[in-house]
Parts: sequence; structure tokens; C-alpha cells
Amino acid sequence: MHHQHKVVHLTSVHTAFDVRVFHKECKSLARSGKHVVLIAPHPGDEVVDSVEVRGLEIRGGRLVRMTCTAWSLYREALRQDGDVYHFHDPELVPLGLLLAARGKRVVYDIHEDAPADILHKDYIPRRLRRPLMWFMRKLEDAACRRFSGLIAATPTIAERFYSINANTVVVHNFPVLDEIAPNVALPWNERPPAVAYIGSISARRGVREILQALALLPSASPAQMMLAGLFSPHGLLTELERVPGWARVQYRGVLDRPSVRSLLSRARLGLLVLQPEPNFVNARPIKLFEYMAAGIPVIASDFPLWRRIIGEAGCGLLVDPQDPQAIARAMEYLLSHDAEAEAMGRRGRKAVCELYNWNSEERVLLKFYSELLQTDGPGRKESEQMSRAVANPQRQYQGQVPGGAPYS
Repeated sequence: MHHQHKVVHLTSVHTAFDVRVFHKECKSLARSGKHVVLIAPHPGDEVVDSVEVRGLEIRGGRLVRMTCTAWSLYREALRQDGDVYHFHDPELVPLGLLLAARGKRVVYDIHEDAPADILHKDYIPRRLRRPLMWFMRKLEDAACRRFSGLIAATPTIAERFYSINANTVVVHNFPVLDEIAPNVALPWNERPPAVAYIGSISARRGVREILQALALLPSASPAQMMLAGLFSPHGLLTELERVPGWARVQYRGVLDRPSVRSLLSRARLGLLVLQPEPNFVNARPIKLFEYMAAGIPVIASDFPLWRRIIGEAGCGLLVDPQDPQAIARAMEYLLSHDAEAEAMGRRGRKAVCELYNWNSEERVLLKFYSELLQTDGPGRKESEQMSRAVANPQRQYQGQVPGGAPYS
């Protein structure tokens, strides 16, 4: 009988049903015939969509998570005895190294540039941030040489690792097509004058500028904002409820996927005015593609990469994310030009169907896995892999347009 490969996904930061980790990667691997186990923060164990979820109890704050939680994660990982271990958080790098040292195939899924993120962590004293960033970078680079392969969420992240680990691929966070497509989208003229924002709600993600923009709209304007997601930090909600623009907000809490779909099918536009930080400027934010998939135009930060994506698709307006006046003007324009807004939405949807969807990424992921499973664990074939990489340096660029163009 053919041996069914066992793949163990590990995370201590993401929830068990994280969109990238669970709905995209784990489900794709399970559909391709692998036995997939996901060890993640969750109240219990269950099997969902053929993925075996093993719940981890998460206690206490960051430090507990990085020590006790990582340790119980490691014990459970060994118990599972997988063919591949695929982890998703920078804080699990030491655990990945322990598994690699035992001859296991280990894959690090790099969602963002963690070292650059340190520059924006409020809990780290300012003068320590740069040296700490440098140190983290060196550490991550050294660790990534020992892993069997790396998966990066964007070409910008991957650039950093090609020279460190030849087995590096880009698996974009593009949306699953049928998941966001509205089953019943309201006709444009029946939609309320509503702008949507879904996702993590924080100052870095432009929530203050959005509220200031809402307050700048003429008092006669009936515009509403449908807001969904978690506030970060937690106390931000209390503070924002006192801001003038809040009068136009309908806060929907945290939504599951079907509710996200139904909210977007009633909105007239999606907002994405992230502030200019390194991790945002080069990101290909899933939200952008979700708005496009839902067939609504976007108002987005005018970053060069986003300008290219939105400009090529003709699916939205670009604004200075730090200028509430500009955001208000863009909102007013899209809410008052129905035909144009609807056409932008349609063009965005078309671009997602043709280019920016999970199907292409699933192919990259499954090919990466089938090559990985043909090799032994890291210790045994390292020399052979080295000689292969030297003989064929082009292999890592397969399926990607050089220069990091956003096509897969």
C-alpha cells in the first residue's frame, strides 16, 4: 500500500482556523492526499475538512508563549512523527532547529519580515530596536540555512532568502476564489452607501485617518462604514468611540468567512489605507485581493507596488494614507459615481479570477512538497542538495517572473 505522507503544521501565534495556514495550505495539502495535522492554539482536538487539529492551551503573555507553549508544541510535534514539519512563526525558529537537528524535514513559512517589524514594536525600547533587528536578522539567516525549505508570502521576503536557502519559493496569500465571490451580490443601486473595512484594526492600519475622513464627509452624506475585526491594542475601541467619525461606524465584531462574504456583497467599496511601514509597503495584503474578489472598488495607500497592481487592474483609487482629506474625497467620489465604481469592482474581480487567486499558489505549494518528499531529511542529503544547487542555480526561480512581478 502506498505510504500516506504525514505533514505537521505548527503555530503558536495564529488561531487554528487562520486563513493562510488552515483554509489555504492545510486544506490544499489534505486534498492532495496527505495526512495533515495542525498543532495550534485551540480549545480541543477535532478533524475539520480532513485536517486533524490538535489544540494547544495558550496561557499567559508573550514570554509564556515563547517558552512553555513552544515546549509543549515541541513535545506534541515529536509525538506526531511527521514526514514534514511546517511552522509559521518566527518565535518557533528554535523549535524548527531542534527538529532539523533530529534529521527531520523542516519548512519555515515566512509570512512577513519579522526583523523589520521590530522597529515598530512599542514594547521594545527605541534605542534597542535597530541592534535587535540586526541580531534577529543574523539569527534568522543562520537558522534558515538548516531548514529543508522556505516558503515566503511575497517576492520581497523571498529576495532576502534565495542566497541563504536555494529551496525557497513564493506562495502568495491570494484569496480562494469561490470563498469570497458573493453568491448573491446586491445590485449596485440597492446597496447602502457603505464603505467596508475588515481585518486587524489598529493605528498602523490607518483607522484614525479613516475616522477623520468619515468626519469630514458633508453632513448631508448618508455614508456608513461597516467595520469588522479585532482592535489592537484592546483599549483602542474605547478611545475611538469618542472620535467624531465614529457616529458613522457600524461595528460588527469579528466575523467568520461566510459573514465576511455577505458583508462585502452589500458594500460599495473597500478601504485599505495602511500606514507607510516597511512590512506594509511591500506587502501584497490579502484584504486587497478579497475586496477585488468581492467585486468592489478599493481605496488604497499609494505605495508603488499597490499602484502597479491597482493601476494595471483599474480597480480603485490611490490616496496618501496619512491625509484624511484625500481619503474623504475618494470615498465621496466612489459613493457618488455608481457606474464607474461598479465597473472598477468588475475589473478587480476579473484580475483576481485571472491572476491573483489561490489556484496558482496551490500548484507552487504542492510542487514544492512533492520535491521535498522525494529527498531525505536535511542531514542525509545535504551534500547532494548542495551539488544540485551548484549545478542548477536557476531552479529556485521557476514559476516566477524575475524582478518579483506579482504573477505566479
